[in-house]
Amino acid sequence: MSVSTRLAELGIELPAVAAPVAAYVPAVAHGGLIYTSGQLPFVDGALPAVGKVGAEVSAEDAKAFARTCALNALAAAADVAGGVDRIAGVVRVGGFVGSAEGFTGQPGVINGASEVLGEIFGDEGRHARAAVGVAELPLGSPVEVEVTFRLA
Repeated sequence: MSVSTRLAELGIELPAVAAPVAAYVPAVAHGGLIYTSGQLPFVDGALPAVGKVGAEVSAEDAKAFARTCALNALAAAADVAGGVDRIAGVVRVGGFVGSAEGFTGQPGVINGASEVLGEIFGDEGRHARAAVGVAELPLGSPVEVEVTFRLA
């Protein structure tokens, strides 16, 4: 089944590629892989929330934001690949969680990204991953996700 068909079955419409907030490009292809830059949970060009997970932002909301980040990453990768159906699978997810002191639920937050990629790609969505707590993220975002995809 094609990725575009699977997205339609799931009722997922990929967003427009998020504009970079600094001096970088959203994604680069090299050697059969597509590396995305860190994606924030932009929705229509705006962050849905700012603040630290475990303080101003709940872990549940942050998990949903990580899902949005993954879809933004897929949109960026599809743009570079020449379409979403040219992406064969996921290699690695790197997740960063702006964490309040004492918050240790980073893996659960980044599951939002991992789970949606698994729903979209099935067995080809299995991936290596890091889920890291950080003091600050760009623009005060609670979460940032980068993904390495495999080209078809």
